[in-house]
Amino acid sequence: MTHVANWSYPTAVRFGAGRISELADACKAAGMSRPLLVTDRGLASLPITLQALDLLEAAGLGRAIFADVDPNPNEQNLEAGVAAFRAGGHDGVIAFGGGSGLDLGKLVAFQAGQTRPVWDFEDIGDWWTRANADAIAPIIAVPTTAGTGSEVGRAGVLTNSATHVKKIIFHPKLLPSVTICDPELTVGMPNMITVGTGMDAFAHCLEAYSSPFYHPMSQGIALEGMRLVKENLPLVVADGGNIAARAEMMSAAAMGAVAFQKGLGAIHALSHPVGAVYNTHHGMTNAVVMPPVLKMNRPVIEDRISRAADYMGISGGFDGFYDFVIGLRADLGVPDKLAELGVGRDRMDEMVAMALEDPSAGGNPVKMTAQNTKALFEACL
Repeated sequence: MTHVANWSYPTAVRFGAGRISELADACKAAGMSRPLLVTDRGLASLPITLQALDLLEAAGLGRAIFADVDPNPNEQNLEAGVAAFRAGGHDGVIAFGGGSGLDLGKLVAFQAGQTRPVWDFEDIGDWWTRANADAIAPIIAVPTTAGTGSEVGRAGVLTNSATHVKKIIFHPKLLPSVTICDPELTVGMPNMITVGTGMDAFAHCLEAYSSPFYHPMSQGIALEGMRLVKENLPLVVADGGNIAARAEMMSAAAMGAVAFQKGLGAIHALSHPVGAVYNTHHGMTNAVVMPPVLKMNRPVIEDRISRAADYMGISGGFDGFYDFVIGLRADLGVPDKLAELGVGRDRMDEMVAMALEDPSAGGNPVKMTAQNTKALFEACL
């Protein structure tokens, strides 16, 4: 099976091993002549990043990089990135990396031409219409992990450094013009990043599939995304060089992000405050809180999860699916409780309040309350 294709779902996706070689062509297609490559500190000096810069330089597009990006990016990172974009006279952004590099890169392209603070564009109502759409620079996305799906999304997550609250910044033009999904770029991921990002993709699909909102297209995509993770995440953890399985995980990551147009739920509502307060890895946090959330939602989603289990080749209905999740986590070395990620009870009430305010909370099948949310945190700790 050859994993090479051109997709438009929902943006132009150049998918396949080795397609990073098309980076300069993608820049020209997006109208860029002086791109700024935005990535995180960990990726800045790695061979895959240097290769991308070599490709740009060879095509006469310069060799500009901004990598002052935290694992949970904040507005200070954004201000520094915007300053670098303006100082270099750049006309587009290559968002390169995992969720943090992709999100911050997209937001640099968005914010560089705006005059209002970034918080004015939070994903609330029609706040996105406040932005000067003509001033948003074009974006090319190049994921180097298989998890967040930000490469096919119209939003970026930004942590407020003062309040430690994660905010979703939305605009239709945050959708990249071109995305290059090259599974070879994910081969060098450390195993725990492979696990964390893979479980993030699974969480996106699971929550979208479980969401009570009506969106049959997203529901179908989420179902197949879960199957792809089930079949391929253990393979890439066992053999990081398995390019076919890496490609399937990249597909699952993009599918999760497309699917969660339908909604997310308590997994993300819990994970966002934990990540903002304790700086935990987002996907790994999702994996830890997943079983207690499944238990809480069981009365509403049992039949739906039973159908998913049948499709995924899991026997035993809801119980079989639950046992599969527990077994997958154990096999992949996911911690059982949040305490193992350094999370304590010291800021419990604050995190409960943050979870209830999180946009994901509204998509949970069981209505989240102060009481059941605190019980969830207790179960996860």
